[in-house]
Amino acid sequence: MSFDYDLFVIGGGSGGVRAARLAASEAGARVGLAEEYRMGGTCVIRGCVPKKLMVYASGFAHAVEDARAYGWQVHGGEFDWSLFKARLDDELTRLEGVYRGNLERAGVEIFDSRAVLADPHTVRLADGTEKTARHILIATGGRPFVPEFPGSELAITSNDVFLFESLPKRILIVGGGYIACEFACILNGLGVEVTQFYRGAQILRGFDDEARGHIAGAMCAQGVDLRVGCNVQRIDRVEDGLWVKATDGGDAVFDAVLFATGRRPNTDGMGLEEAGIALGANGAVAVDEWSQSSVPSVYAVGDVTDRIALTPVAIREGAAFVETVFKGNPTRADHDLVPGAVFTRPEYGSVGLTEEEARGRGPIEVYSTAFRPMQSGFAGRPDRVMMKLIVAAESRKVLGCHIVADQAGEMIQLAAVAIKMGATKEDFDRTVAVHPTMAEELVTMKVPVRTG
Repeated sequence: MSFDYDLFVIGGGSGGVRAARLAASEAGARVGLAEEYRMGGTCVIRGCVPKKLMVYASGFAHAVEDARAYGWQVHGGEFDWSLFKARLDDELTRLEGVYRGNLERAGVEIFDSRAVLADPHTVRLADGTEKTARHILIATGGRPFVPEFPGSELAITSNDVFLFESLPKRILIVGGGYIACEFACILNGLGVEVTQFYRGAQILRGFDDEARGHIAGAMCAQGVDLRVGCNVQRIDRVEDGLWVKATDGGDAVFDAVLFATGRRPNTDGMGLEEAGIALGANGAVAVDEWSQSSVPSVYAVGDVTDRIALTPVAIREGAAFVETVFKGNPTRADHDLVPGAVFTRPEYGSVGLTEEEARGRGPIEVYSTAFRPMQSGFAGRPDRVMMKLIVAAESRKVLGCHIVADQAGEMIQLAAVAIKMGATKEDFDRTVAVHPTMAEELVTMKVPVRTG
């Protein structure tokens, strides 16, 4: 059978773009790609990149305060959201152009259109045009959602934050995951009055308990009104904003209510089940270790598979797919010991097991310390840094590393290399400290604070 393409990719995010570009430029495949919104996907357009730029923007109020403590005669002003947003929009447009240009140079044919599956080898575009392909890759990512309750249509999601014409004065953020906590810190740093509801007992479920508590304390100290064991019961529009009734009996009026209570794979209305593709309970494309779906010609990578929802993981999965399918080099994407960062204030970087996970796998030693770093200590700020290593008592391997500090994301990347290589606690101990730095604590903790 003759096909229009060797590969057709649905979705122009990080995973889909990487797979399309490599298949075309390195394997000589005929590749088509369809994207219904903007090239770059969640990460570039409404996720990692704009969020991190907002993180930078939100930190300058503290930087001005620190500068005064260090002898600089500086005077802070008000944050101008309109000025920042214009620069942000320009940068996202530039990055979208980079993604598009890389695809075009590789020879990928781009369709600015929604695409759905017509059958295991056919894609149907929004205008009814059909394209056939030997292989189809689903890389449509995920989306935030608002659960249904009275007034839920009045709430917004993280996608909408980047579209604000002006910043709200008062915002309620609902959720306790990393997206909710990041935006709570960002908007608080930009001068917004932030209240955060989380229905559980502690934010950042699934992360290390000690780190979770450290971050929650820091957020409260910076002015975030964090209320755990609390959720939204209803929202009503009133004259001066949105009236929220809470499940703990309280109520208040806000200018905006942001729900960040989870994300769902983008598979609705795509014709996947009709084509015989098995989906998980949450709508994710079920794939094997090669990213192949239940239909042999259809593969999926990235957040739509609900494996590890991180941009670098989607990119690795896309590259592994090309190696396997187009280069004859069967390659599994490595999902073990994936480092990550939560861009709260302070940041949280982690790799490997949490203390709670490690305790279920055998005897461990826990090395942990918390201290005031030199920079903020000199400025008179009460910020505290946390460093933590979790070590297997028998093999001596470092099973997990957790850092809560400014620039934790930068530090955990380098620690992850050592841990991925199988470093032991003694390897850390043998390494000479870089002084004076925060990270030197990772190689100077000699006595465990807990065993078990």
